[in-house]
Amino acid sequence: MSDRLNPPQRAAVQTRQGPLLVLAGAGTGKTRVVTFRIAELIRRGTAPERILAVTFTRKAAGEMQERLSKLLGARGRRAQPRPQISTFHALCVKILRRHIQRLGYPERFAICDRGDQEGEARAALREIRCPSESLQPAELLLLIGGWKNRAAQPARAASLAATDKEHLAAAAYRRYQANLKSKGLVDFDDLLLLVQQLFAKHPAVRREEAQRFDHVLIDEYQDTNGSQYTIVKGLAMGHRNLCVVGDDDQSIYGWRGAEVEHILNFQKDWPDAKVVRLEENYRSTSAILGYANRLIGFNQVRHDKVLRPARAGGKQPRILQLPDENLEARKIVEEIASRLTQPGVAARDFAILCRTNEQPRSFETELRRVGLPYILVGGTSFFDRKEVRDLLCYLKLLENPHDELSLLRIINTPARGIGNATVKQLVSAATQQGGHVWDVMAACQQLPLKPVAIVAIQEFQQLIDALRQAAQQKTLAELVTQVIQATGYRRELERLYPDPNDRDARAATMEEIVNAAANYAAAATDPSLRGFLDELALGNADQSDDKEQQLKSNAVVLMTMHSAKGLEFPYVYMVGMEEGILPHKRSLAEEGRAIDEERRLCYVGVTRAQEELTLSFALARRKWGKARDTVPSRFLYEMTGQAENARGKSRRMARGTT
Repeated sequence: MSDRLNPPQRAAVQTRQGPLLVLAGAGTGKTRVVTFRIAELIRRGTAPERILAVTFTRKAAGEMQERLSKLLGARGRRAQPRPQISTFHALCVKILRRHIQRLGYPERFAICDRGDQEGEARAALREIRCPSESLQPAELLLLIGGWKNRAAQPARAASLAATDKEHLAAAAYRRYQANLKSKGLVDFDDLLLLVQQLFAKHPAVRREEAQRFDHVLIDEYQDTNGSQYTIVKGLAMGHRNLCVVGDDDQSIYGWRGAEVEHILNFQKDWPDAKVVRLEENYRSTSAILGYANRLIGFNQVRHDKVLRPARAGGKQPRILQLPDENLEARKIVEEIASRLTQPGVAARDFAILCRTNEQPRSFETELRRVGLPYILVGGTSFFDRKEVRDLLCYLKLLENPHDELSLLRIINTPARGIGNATVKQLVSAATQQGGHVWDVMAACQQLPLKPVAIVAIQEFQQLIDALRQAAQQKTLAELVTQVIQATGYRRELERLYPDPNDRDARAATMEEIVNAAANYAAAATDPSLRGFLDELALGNADQSDDKEQQLKSNAVVLMTMHSAKGLEFPYVYMVGMEEGILPHKRSLAEEGRAIDEERRLCYVGVTRAQEELTLSFALARRKWGKARDTVPSRFLYEMTGQAENARGKSRRMARGTT
């Protein structure tokens, strides 16, 4: 096995004891090292189930598991149990299922999706009588997410609040969190935060969880936030066999809580740590890596490393300067269209990378004009579709009838004669009794309701009870199919969508949930409805699966640089290379760390290119309808060895442009 690794990779794989930091530059075979290392530990006698490997996306975890199975051959296929390879959030769900009652939550807690969160945020804002013009639910969730990523509870959030809006949000955060807990709900950020609390408040729980493993491996360590950092430390501090793999030069998620200091300070946390640098790049040409190395060298606080090309030569990256953003889009799209006439060149070989979500508009216009197939990565998630959310709410209700968010969403979907007035009476009665709507429904004949509404409520409860009984006897796929049939949801699709194509597309979406249930049951060692719902909830928050599906089509890829991390393309166009776009205008006021992260983002974009890299900017760009002169990005000057010229804010590059 070791003859398939270069010397630094081999050193990382064969280091089996103590803390290990693997600094894996872009395109240097990071996943290969992690999987080979797990295989080596198993070959040397470590029980597979005593190994924990954690990464950030289900796609990465699945890829790791697949590669490991191939490495271990027949032994890997027979090995029961296998190493635990999962995302951080999936790991935390398992821990919370075992211990969450210690924090005052019910064992059968539910993970709420984005729609549920918005409903709870709206309710919290109403409770504190906050006018909608002062704070919107989406704004509240953004602030709450920021606080949770910094492990800030509502009390601490109030002390951190600086503006009037933040003080309002801190008050709403307290209500939001209390309401979630009272309903047995956790949001995606809570999964990490609650495990961190468990470990802090209950050391015995931390020791119990840590004793499950002899080796812990963490992928993409530069992306960990405070809660993840604490959890990792808690799991590894006993045996100290902690291997972290990552690249501080690709730390680009500071805005969502990632702290690059975790990887920068690893040797301070673990003084006896061994450090291995992976610097041989197998992705990009020498010419492209020259730009990347020069650029990232301007960041002062980083681990010292240089990407070295496994193959020499290559075309020198180009810099295009165009009169305005529309001509920038036209030039690039027409060039791609021309190149697609060449043999062996496919649309999927091209990626147009933007810094902001607004930039793609002009490129979409041009791609449509010339008739090129394209995908805008990051569109509507599969889990945001109405029919998916409705169906999942039925399944959640079968698992827990006291899940009131799910109950109230589908109590009259499809329409069954339980109108808004009836629902309000049920909710009011439950509030007065301090109980649950489901329990009030069981005694609905005692409420001042119309006879037709009472009959509808009773029939609905009978339907759910029958489906709950079916859940004990049927496979998950059979259960989901029965829910679709018994609720009349397919007839509802026919009523709502007269267009057969639209109707068929939505029916296919529901079929995909049935397929997902079958796939889950086939892969799980102990399949259950609760486990299936947990997996779907984690998939809802992790958009990597959606991105992977989108990238399968043969189309030009249009995406942000953040979305491009982990991907590679033969031909990359990085567009809008201007001050205020990259680096972003928000970072210009902060300088320092903010500019460093923008430079790392630019570096990530550059290192996506395998064969050719084109960097473009517009000499003028419209703002509020008026054309305004731009300033080329300082990163262009840094990459081309003209950093001294950036201070002059010249509108044209000195050389190397087209």
